[in-house]
Amino acid sequence: MSPRWSRVFGQICNLRRSTEFARRDLSVFEFRNYAKVSAAVEPNAECDTIKPEVNHNKLFWSKPRSLALATDSPYRIEDPQYEGIKRFVLKMMLFYSKQSQFIRWANVIYGRVVYQVDRPAIYDVFSLEKTFKTTFSLLVLHMWLCLRRLKEEGKEGVELGQYLYEIYNHDLELRVSKAGVNLLLSKWMKELEKIFYGNIVAYDAAIGKQDDLENVIWRNVFSDDGTSKPSDGALLPVQAMTRYIRREASCLSLTDKEAILSGNFMFTPLEDTGPDLPRK
Repeated sequence: MSPRWSRVFGQICNLRRSTEFARRDLSVFEFRNYAKVSAAVEPNAECDTIKPEVNHNKLFWSKPRSLALATDSPYRIEDPQYEGIKRFVLKMMLFYSKQSQFIRWANVIYGRVVYQVDRPAIYDVFSLEKTFKTTFSLLVLHMWLCLRRLKEEGKEGVELGQYLYEIYNHDLELRVSKAGVNLLLSKWMKELEKIFYGNIVAYDAAIGKQDDLENVIWRNVFSDDGTSKPSDGALLPVQAMTRYIRREASCLSLTDKEAILSGNFMFTPLEDTGPDLPRK
């Protein structure tokens, strides 16, 4: 990540900290520092426990497989199939139109992205601090995986990808606002939009090259100073994330069209990833 983008994230986080101090003088309620827990969606009962050290060398060597949810999975989301007068009324209200269907599908897909990025596991596995920058970077990375897969379905997938991007953009605006940016919000959104597209282009160019992808992930997700290559201390987590991203890209390619378009897939769960995960 270039120094310019590091300044963008730094200023957003600083805005949040200054806003937090001001609010503490006006309220008896405790406000969370959004720069540290920018995307938390639920409390983690085990947050105070000592986590086992992750052996990054053993992670994400397993053979790629489809990420499609089984037909009996409780995580599946199906379009409601109404009958009679209710179906007639909903049809008249364009509930079953292509546009409405794409909006519903895009919401489900983005829900899968947020589920993977907002949970603590991904930060624990890759030894990342949960800040606005890392959460944003992981959102972009998983959005790229989804948009890349949708493109494989041609015009229909590209059109659905547009709806997905709009939902992401709205969610990002809410996250930036929660980070304390109330003035010049459009300016910050434009800066983050540039970062988004810059990262997408970089991932597209690097996906076929091991070292290039590793360096791009380092710059976009891990680095705070704009250096081009991982430091010795961060090398193993960066390599593990590179394997994870390559594996998820392959898994998504193995996932059938119906599951991809409807959002009935889930990224590889990271909660059960432990230090003794064997190579396969």
